[in-house]
Amino acid sequence: MCPIVIRFGRLGDMLLLAPLLDRLHRGYGEPCLLLGTGPWSAALYDAHPDAVRVLQVSARHRPLALSPERWRMLRTLRRYRGAPVHVCETEPRALAKIRRMLALAGIRQSQCVFLTDAPAAPGEHWIDRLLRGCGKPPPDCTDAWRTPAFLGTMAPRLVLREADRRDRDTWLRARGWRGEALWLVQPFNKRSMRWNGPRDAADDDKAWPVQHWVAALRALREDHPDARIMLCGAPSEAPSLDALASAARLPGVEVAAHELPLRRLMALAEISDGMLSVDTGPAHVAAAMGCPLVVLFGAQSPDAWCPRSPTGSAVIALGGPPQHSRVCEIGPREVIAALCSLPPRNPELPRAA
Repeated sequence: MCPIVIRFGRLGDMLLLAPLLDRLHRGYGEPCLLLGTGPWSAALYDAHPDAVRVLQVSARHRPLALSPERWRMLRTLRRYRGAPVHVCETEPRALAKIRRMLALAGIRQSQCVFLTDAPAAPGEHWIDRLLRGCGKPPPDCTDAWRTPAFLGTMAPRLVLREADRRDRDTWLRARGWRGEALWLVQPFNKRSMRWNGPRDAADDDKAWPVQHWVAALRALREDHPDARIMLCGAPSEAPSLDALASAARLPGVEVAAHELPLRRLMALAEISDGMLSVDTGPAHVAAAMGCPLVVLFGAQSPDAWCPRSPTGSAVIALGGPPQHSRVCEIGPREVIAALCSLPPRNPELPRAA
């Protein structure tokens, strides 16, 4: 029986579903049908053994009548009418649309599990809540469930195709790469940009001053003089990344925002020596690919949202409640010390060809 998992989240939200998909695959004996948000969901789970198919909407709050993607989801739900449905959404507006879509598809309440029925426990990581709240069958589907002998990993795993690795290596060589160590830096997050340009830093709890980023980049260059340092981000962030690179005035620092689709970022993280990032989706991608990581938290708690690595690679979280509520409260010395103490990448993990 193919389980259906629904979550209309951002990149990190969708990636954190991976341990749940693994648990449900083991329990039902079939991979999951994932209904999510795009454009990242399908790219994340391409070739993934726990996701047989991914359907995605481009806007989580668009009305059903105006969304061909939601109608496609509705038709699919009708075809899978007897399947177990695991709803991992907690945002009220999105959850209301999901409930309406399930009702229109003729899905009974008794074949659904809702994460909102399992409120978060104090200090509980989001993955642990997903597994506790949605990692069991709904009442109507218990006969199809076999409790897995091995409960699976508690950290997300992602899967690359060989074509992804070839694309990465070709792209790196075209940029003059000759096998030097790689470091990734992710200074911005989804809230950093508005439709008309950069958001005011006072509006973004994950904003870190430019001079702090420059200090961290210079420390990275001093500790890794031969490394290539890539400033990562979305195309809309490229002007801000260009400005940061200009302010740093360092050799070997380059902006990759215009040429960094998600699958290429995954492949880069697989071979990079480390990453410095604010709390955002690419940080979770890096950890999932075994890349050592220093991540800066603002208002969100690392207890709930710290990236997890399936390979045991190091993840150092700085900031977050109760000590801090904004990334700008973290000093550059603390970040530089964390970078210097970051354990090296596991030498048994893949390297670029």
